[in-house]
Amino acid sequence: MAAQHAKPNLSQSQVVEMVKRLFGLTASEVRSLPSYDDQNFYVVDVEGGEYVLKIMNSEDSKNPNLIEVQTYAMLFLHQNGLPAQTALPTTSGQLMSLEEMDCGYGSQKYMVRLLTYLPGTTISKAPLTPQLLYETGKTAARMDTILQEMQHPHLGMLWRDKFIWSLSNILSLEAYLHVLDGKPLQEVVKSVIHQFKTSVVPRRSSFRECINHGDFNDLNVLVQPDESDGFKISGILDFGDMNRGCYIYELAIAIMYMMMEHPEPTEVGGAVLAGWESVLPLNEAERDCLYVLVLSRFCQSVVLAHYSVTLHPENTDYLMISSRKGIPILHQLWELGKERVETLWFQSAAQFSDQK
Repeated sequence: MAAQHAKPNLSQSQVVEMVKRLFGLTASEVRSLPSYDDQNFYVVDVEGGEYVLKIMNSEDSKNPNLIEVQTYAMLFLHQNGLPAQTALPTTSGQLMSLEEMDCGYGSQKYMVRLLTYLPGTTISKAPLTPQLLYETGKTAARMDTILQEMQHPHLGMLWRDKFIWSLSNILSLEAYLHVLDGKPLQEVVKSVIHQFKTSVVPRRSSFRECINHGDFNDLNVLVQPDESDGFKISGILDFGDMNRGCYIYELAIAIMYMMMEHPEPTEVGGAVLAGWESVLPLNEAERDCLYVLVLSRFCQSVVLAHYSVTLHPENTDYLMISSRKGIPILHQLWELGKERVETLWFQSAAQFSDQK
């Protein structure tokens, strides 16, 4: 959670100047891109090159070693055949630059990177066929198995014990529950947290650890049309939530966000699960906790979005995108219950795998 006033607020003219000064590029087009607490711009230079200028919020910018690991992880995935962005060096050869500027709240420092632009549209705009959901699960599992091989002197920065978006830290949501006062949703969230305490915490030592992307969501996965009239994944974006977690967390996060974009949310889990298990079959403890972990991610999304709105009321529409879609799905999953949802997911995953 970035602090209030941490989000940068550059003008287009500032972007043009920065791209010229840092990267020696003359911008012919600059367009703002949506973002949670950073600022992103689509930039085209006079020679037709396409880039994304990413300005990190001032809070996250205080941790250059973490940003360095995230930037390296993107390169490492790219080198290993996954479609991740890579950072372009500045004219002095650095992959990132700490820039001091005033965005209206006094002088602050913001970390700036210029990333390659990946073609495609967000998966939120594509029809989520079972095949595309399968590819999503498979890609997420491949990503985590590749990241597990990564070596870097600052790798320890990913042990982010207090990171509010880590699925290990569901219990810390209790401090934010007051933002749901008076809403029926609050009782559901409290119940999920209780389930997490009683069913996930005792089994967590059986989860296999890894490095998580941590935000494999419907706006961070890009797709392009493929030869068979379907879509293929063409990009994985935004490594700002990377942290040391568990394989099962990545799967739970992917299922939860794909449910948001599907007309029949409960049908999503099976295909994503089948794709995931084609790379990395779950162990018994992971299988048993998947339902509660998916619900836990819905709770994080809903509670933290409501909290962010109290900090940034002017950005309500963007902050509440996921939350508005997620609330009815969370209610639905909770009412159906663990046994019915898991039966649905695991049976359809088995059928899907049999057809492969």
